[in-house]
Amino acid sequence: MQRLADALDQINHWTGMTVRWFALLMVLLQFTVVLLRYVFGFSSIALNESVLYLHAALFMLGAGYTLLVDGHVRVDIFYAAATDKTKARIDAFGYVVLAIPSMAALLYWTWPSVINSISMMEGAISVGGIPAVWFLKSLIPAFCILLIIQSVACLLRQVVLLRGDVEDQGGAK
Repeated sequence: MQRLADALDQINHWTGMTVRWFALLMVLLQFTVVLLRYVFGFSSIALNESVLYLHAALFMLGAGYTLLVDGHVRVDIFYAAATDKTKARIDAFGYVVLAIPSMAALLYWTWPSVINSISMMEGAISVGGIPAVWFLKSLIPAFCILLIIQSVACLLRQVVLLRGDVEDQGGAK
């Protein structure tokens, strides 16, 4: 189980290492937009939208990595003081009852819209913008799939912990 969890982790690790560069690119593009607008009097809707596209891709594709490194916000009134086994039970419950089903439902309900958007190559948000709304919509199933993959990896680790297979425990969280 641990090896499978580690293999699943690698998907989000690789994705996170890739999309983290979007943040730098986003800052550079926004700086360029401001510089062009206020220094040179030039404005481009497509350039403005490129920041929006990068922002969407960064957060949608980076969510699985954030779960991998345990970076999501956690309201831990009771969790912080709980034992490792209790934390594993809470986490397992969250993955099985909340995370995986909600991502599966979101994937199911958005899939027809995404397929329709891709099939018609849905165009720009604004006149003169990037003609790729289909790309933005395709981030939704990617988000769901990456979070399901990472939730399964985390769930496997909780099962290992609850079973008491200490020698199998390890890897990235």
